[in-house]
Amino acid sequence: MLTGSNRSLMLVINPTAGKNRARDNLFMLIDYFFTHGYHVTVFPTQAKGDACRYVAEYAPQYDALVCVGGDGTLNEAVTGLMLCGPEERPRLGYIPAGTTNDFANTLGISGDMAQSAEQFCSGEAFRCDIGRFNGKFFTYVAAFGIFTGVSYETPQQLKNALGHTAYILEGVKSLATIQNYHLAVTCDNDTVEGDFIYGQISNSTSIAGIMDISQTGVQLDDGLFEVLLVRMPVNVIELNAILSSLMFQKLDDSPYLYFRRAKSVTVVSETPLPWTLDGEAGGSFCYSQADIIPGAVTFNLSPPDTKKFPAQQVLQPAQTEALPEAAESDAPAAPE
Repeated sequence: MLTGSNRSLMLVINPTAGKNRARDNLFMLIDYFFTHGYHVTVFPTQAKGDACRYVAEYAPQYDALVCVGGDGTLNEAVTGLMLCGPEERPRLGYIPAGTTNDFANTLGISGDMAQSAEQFCSGEAFRCDIGRFNGKFFTYVAAFGIFTGVSYETPQQLKNALGHTAYILEGVKSLATIQNYHLAVTCDNDTVEGDFIYGQISNSTSIAGIMDISQTGVQLDDGLFEVLLVRMPVNVIELNAILSSLMFQKLDDSPYLYFRRAKSVTVVSETPLPWTLDGEAGGSFCYSQADIIPGAVTFNLSPPDTKKFPAQQVLQPAQTEALPEAAESDAPAAPE
C-alpha cells in the first residue's frame, strides 16, 4: 500500500471513454483520491497519443499514476512509463472505462469506478510483465487474423446476446470468407509452419471479451507469453472442432491449435500480416519480433479474489516505508 501524506497523483483520463462515462465520474474520482491523501493533477486526453506523451514527460515527477479509460488508453500510459527509466516509473492504477476492458478483467479490477479507485488506494504493489512488439509496447496482447476485427468492433451487448460460440461463429460466417496466412512462427527454439487464420501473443486471460484462456495457467509475472495459433480448417467438421476446443479451452489437445509459452516470438509471413496491439491497429509486417520484459510496470491493486489472480505471487511485497511528502508546488500543471 502506498503510505505517507501529501502524495502527488497524476490522473490521466480519456473523457470520451465509455460514452463519456469517464468524464461524468471525474469529480467523484478527484474527490475520492483527495480524501485518501493525494494531491491530484488531471491530464485529459484530446487526441491519440496524448496519454503516452503526458506520461513520458511528467510521470517521474509524481508518486502515483492513475489511468482512466479503455485498454487503448492504458496501452498509451504503459508505453509512456516504458519510455521513462525503470527507477522513474510511479506505481500505476487503472480505472476501466472502455467497452471491453480485457486487462482489467484479468487483473480483477472492478468495472465500477468507485470500487476500482478503492482497489488502487487500498492495494499493494504488483510487478507485471510487459510485451514489446517490433519496438512498440503492449500490455496484454498482440494478435492477427479473423477474430481481431470483429472482436473489438462488435458492441458488448451483442457479444453477450450471442454467447461465446455463436459470437465466434458470427466472425467466421463461412469457410469461403476466412483469410488465412502462411507463416513460420518460432517460440524460443520451437518453430511451427503452416496456414493460420488467427494468432495471439498474450499476457492475459481474456482477449477481446471472448477469447478466454484462464484455465491454461496464465501468470502475469512469470516472464512468459502465451502463444495461441489457430490453423486453417479445410471443412466444417474441422471448424466445429476448433470452436469446441476454444470454448472448452482444450488448447493442448487439438491438432488444429498450437499453444506454447515463450519469452520470445518471431513471426515470418509471405505477405504483410496486419496486427492489433491491445485492440488498436499495430501495423502490417512480413517479419515480426515480440519479446517480454519481466516486471516492467508496477500496478497498485487489490484483487477481489486472490485465489484466481493470475500471478506467481498473488501480490508482491510492497515497500513498507512511507513515501516522502510532496509539496503542492512541486506538481506540474496539466498542459492546455
